[in-house]
Amino acid sequence: MKKLVSLASTLAASLCVSTAALAQTEVSFYFPVAVGGPVTKIIDGYAAEFNKENPDLKVVPVYAGSYQETVVKALTAHKANKPPAAAILLSTDTFTLIDEDAIVPFDNFVKTDEERKWMKDFFPAFLLNGQIDNKTWGIPFQRSTVVMYWNKQAFKEAGLDPNTAPQNWEQLVSMGQKLTKRDASGNVERWGIQVPSSGFPYWLFQGFSTQNGAILANSEGTQVAFDDLKVIEALQFWVDLSQKYKIHPPGVVQWGTTPADFMQGKSAIIWTTTGNLTNIRKNAPFEFGVAMLPENVRRGSPTGGGNFFIFKKAPEAEQQGAFRFAKWLTQPERAAQWSIDTGYVAVSPAAYETQALKSYAADFPPAVVARDQLPFAVAELSTHDNQRVTKALNDGLQAALTGAKTPQQAMKDAQAEANRILRAYR
Repeated sequence: MKKLVSLASTLAASLCVSTAALAQTEVSFYFPVAVGGPVTKIIDGYAAEFNKENPDLKVVPVYAGSYQETVVKALTAHKANKPPAAAILLSTDTFTLIDEDAIVPFDNFVKTDEERKWMKDFFPAFLLNGQIDNKTWGIPFQRSTVVMYWNKQAFKEAGLDPNTAPQNWEQLVSMGQKLTKRDASGNVERWGIQVPSSGFPYWLFQGFSTQNGAILANSEGTQVAFDDLKVIEALQFWVDLSQKYKIHPPGVVQWGTTPADFMQGKSAIIWTTTGNLTNIRKNAPFEFGVAMLPENVRRGSPTGGGNFFIFKKAPEAEQQGAFRFAKWLTQPERAAQWSIDTGYVAVSPAAYETQALKSYAADFPPAVVARDQLPFAVAELSTHDNQRVTKALNDGLQAALTGAKTPQQAMKDAQAEANRILRAYR
């Protein structure tokens, strides 16, 4: 009899476990791995922690490659009616995702005063690319700006103040000339300045164009200004760094190898994402500094990085689970730790008020440079059919940097191609 009772109890327990397992909602979460560092371990840890705190949900990270690969995979899954519940995609993909009817606005899920406050707590600059038609389509998470890193050891060697980065374009040229180092045969051993022009050339170029007072696209995503005189002047300056001043590598500079070039002493100054900050801090064999980008008629950098999106064709329970995960992921303490662990910018002012980030910034002041640059930041280039429009600009930038076209002709051609693509959206 006791055996029968025991067996019944075991079966009942198993049934409860099975029922609980069946009741658990799986939330697939596409995540792009585009910058070096132990990002996957961090995200896996977040998912495990969230799942433990929310036993009715199971967030499953899917590492889908670069940002470009991830959005292609997400949209392919959407068209096959098997989308992820959520994904971190470039904030600039917002128009494309809306046009594909692939995502739902976060406004659909916000019900309480606390949730409404959460929506307003992000840095305004990080909401520029995610808010369209008075709706919030993407929540900031993996966000960045372009910043300038400089090798203090190289500055000392060149007779420059190691604690002072170039503040404007004129100083960038004059310091770059002193920092560029050649051997007896005239071969360059160290470049003064290096700005990558593969991967995300349009993004790095927005540093130059913004500093020259130009805005590349309207907020509706229907019109670009690639052939504006200020834009052409900005591109001419980038070309001149190499062809006229001889302080920048010729041709196309690789995005992926630029941080390594800096850490190996091949370039004294680089422009790249704040997302490389922790990597460089851990691996640079010399003391380095981080500064806002130099100004010309103004300071400026585009914002960058990824937003959290929720997919429309995901079942309602998965969408609700994704919304809970988005709130959990962007809490001030977690946003602060994410910034410390990766170098990305914490997405809310409240994160910088946490003890963890205050202590980290006191020990490592470069951690707040990107935050301090946000008042000068502009929206990253984003339009309808964004990938094709940015490709037109990227092709033009590379044509000018390689000498295949003049800056004026390159931007004229890019404008013509963008006009052709965007005509249907006007």
